[in-house]
Amino acid sequence: MDAPATPPNLLARRLLRATDRATLATRRRDGDTAEGWPYAALVLLAVDHDASPLLLISGLAEHTKDIARDDRVALMIDGTAGLDEPLTGARVTLLGRARRTDLKRHRARYLARHPAAAMYAEFRDFGFYRVEVERAHLVGGFGRIHWIAAASLMDSAGDAEALVAREVDIVGHMNADHADAVALYATRLLGQAPGPAGTAWRLTGIDPEGCDLRLEGPGGAGRGARLDFARRVTDPEQARAELVRLVKQARQAAS
Repeated sequence: MDAPATPPNLLARRLLRATDRATLATRRRDGDTAEGWPYAALVLLAVDHDASPLLLISGLAEHTKDIARDDRVALMIDGTAGLDEPLTGARVTLLGRARRTDLKRHRARYLARHPAAAMYAEFRDFGFYRVEVERAHLVGGFGRIHWIAAASLMDSAGDAEALVAREVDIVGHMNADHADAVALYATRLLGQAPGPAGTAWRLTGIDPEGCDLRLEGPGGAGRGARLDFARRVTDPEQARAELVRLVKQARQAAS
């Protein structure tokens, strides 16, 4: 008997949480006319705990100028990399409004996923933006096409305030005291390569549905991975129990 298909909203949200880049489309305005061409650009992506997209963009960029005039944007998230037949893979387009954010949490989550961005995040012309998603269009492969309302796509994370408040502590503890467990998550559960000498897999974030990992060090830049939890966690104790369960599973896989 075939396993049940992942619900469209969960498939789209998992794709969003796992992806570190996207195509951003804005509306160009030509001169004084209201008409304009769509404009698309590659951007690096992080997400908030509720899966809202987070961007760091320059005020000198064309897309940021567009957003200043019209904050409606589209973000295309591509999950087809590495497939022999890309059109069988999942991709999702988000429609929403890009709003400037000064929340320290947003800055921290973005820079944890993209540490190299720290060197220009302080530049006066750069700013962090959060996209308030209004709806999404998922193509999950041939015949799997769905419009998804924001309320269904997003994870409110309202029940996970305790987890959010302790995220930095949990991530720091895992990296400092359980680096071996983090490496097992990446290599045994996610099938990632260990990386060259001088690199290490590290946790960069945790949310109710999983945790983010990154290979850091020489030759490791740009390699990220996503580990989904089997059950939702909302506080540090639940997170600890799930992380312990996962490392046991990883060790069993290694034996």
